[in-house]
Amino acid sequence: MDVASYLERIGYEGPREATLETLRALHCRHMLTVPFENLDIHLGRPIVLDETAFFDKIVRQRRGGFCYELNGLFGALLRGLGYDLDLLSGRVSNELGRFGPEFDHLVLLVRLDGQQWIADVGFGDSFLEPLALDGKEHSSGGMLYFVDRWPEGLILLREENGVWSAKYVFTLQPHRLEEFAAMCVYHQTSPNSTFPRARICSRATPQGRITLSEMRLIQSVNGERTERMLESEEQYQQALLEYFGIELPNLDWKPLRQW
Repeated sequence: MDVASYLERIGYEGPREATLETLRALHCRHMLTVPFENLDIHLGRPIVLDETAFFDKIVRQRRGGFCYELNGLFGALLRGLGYDLDLLSGRVSNELGRFGPEFDHLVLLVRLDGQQWIADVGFGDSFLEPLALDGKEHSSGGMLYFVDRWPEGLILLREENGVWSAKYVFTLQPHRLEEFAAMCVYHQTSPNSTFPRARICSRATPQGRITLSEMRLIQSVNGERTERMLESEEQYQQALLEYFGIELPNLDWKPLRQW
């Protein structure tokens, strides 16, 4: 792991000791810098579970990724800095309130000074700093989060318009990266997955979030949302470069089939 290049990628210049303050700062910088995006799926480029490939894409190519890539590489960075952590399997809630299968989502459990923390830089619009598993509500990015117990483990809740909404459920059972391989393929190729349906690129900003969802450019600033329709692929590429630092010349958008 080339730690120096990774830290330069996320614009982090602070201490490298494995402390809570460093963990919080790294998590926040990652959320503000590296986008959540699924563009390779729509370019027909298979995503494989390999930390070297993650590093090349996210650090060297200055791209983003989805949960397996983002949390997979962030976990490798934290280990390289001396943190004690596990990869956990999350099951994401859908629009009907049902949870996906095992290995639907990859999330990190960090153990530090006798306390457990959930780190997750791969869930799109989510908490900017790690959440302590202490049974308390935590505010992050203007939202309230709470990790509660449920019959099969733990559940991440977020308050939305006065109502607690389930984001995903998980257990503290540690897993290896390769155990997520089948679901990584599923999310690239299955018509039942949301990822092949539309291009998405999104990252947090100090005031909110900016998202490119197909041809819609959506900006949230201090709770105020604006939306603009782009009119051409040229404008789409310009938005990718301007807001996310992503340059993909000679684009050939095509769905990723079974491979």
